[in-house]
Amino acid sequence: MLLDPAFAVAVVVLTGIFGTIIGSFLNVVVWRLPRGESLSHPGSACPNCGHPIRWWDNIPVVSWIVLRGKCRDCGAPISSRYVLVETATGLFFAGIAFWILSGGLGLVEPVALILAGVAFLYLASISVALALIDLDTHTLPNRIVLPSYIVGAVLIVAASLVEGDLGSLIRAGIGLAAMFAAYFLMAIAYPGGMGFGDVKLAGVLGLYLAWLGWGELAIGFFAAFVLGGVFSLVLILAKKASRKSGIPFGPWMLVGAWVGIFVGDAIARGYLALFGLAL
Repeated sequence: MLLDPAFAVAVVVLTGIFGTIIGSFLNVVVWRLPRGESLSHPGSACPNCGHPIRWWDNIPVVSWIVLRGKCRDCGAPISSRYVLVETATGLFFAGIAFWILSGGLGLVEPVALILAGVAFLYLASISVALALIDLDTHTLPNRIVLPSYIVGAVLIVAASLVEGDLGSLIRAGIGLAAMFAAYFLMAIAYPGGMGFGDVKLAGVLGLYLAWLGWGELAIGFFAAFVLGGVFSLVLILAKKASRKSGIPFGPWMLVGAWVGIFVGDAIARGYLALFGLAL
């Protein structure tokens, strides 16, 4: 799809701004959901003085900078994690928009492109939330993972039907089942190193990866173990962990999946080309 450059830039920028808003909400999700608290009530308040945060002090990124990272009422420091999550989510969303507009999805129909775009922005949102929650609590909440099957499937099925590409839809179903089964077997074989939260997340990631292609699925699957293994090795060498230390694997599953999404096809084709094969 050819777009006017100015329009494309506007879409990327606006998507990035929208991402900062989503990032602000994800901060609430990451803090409240593991504690079983409501995501809507009460409103945000300073954890030090308890004063409700004014709406103009709750503008993503901007408010933190204006307030210099301190509560307006009591002067207590506001964790930089909030602004980092908002900024990172905004950049993440902008990157996805750029990838889509650059033809990353390979779709022709505008409606299919929009549906798929929403699906991947949704995946980005839960990726940020799940990665942070897993780092904090070593859990991947069902309240986020299980609905993702429904949201992802509905959007991907709709996009495939509009595009008239049933082959990718069948491939997505196979990918979901294959990754779920692979992680399930690993969880049974090595229960100390793989949890069933990882198993449930694997199915969601398999759905998205395989919908894009077999190369994306393969690279997204293996990248998680490569990146997670390298990170664990660095921690061991730095004496920050031992071989028996429990390291959350969910974040590496998610990072690996996004490696597969963005560059999986190129990596897979390059690897097969070394052996004179084609994908």
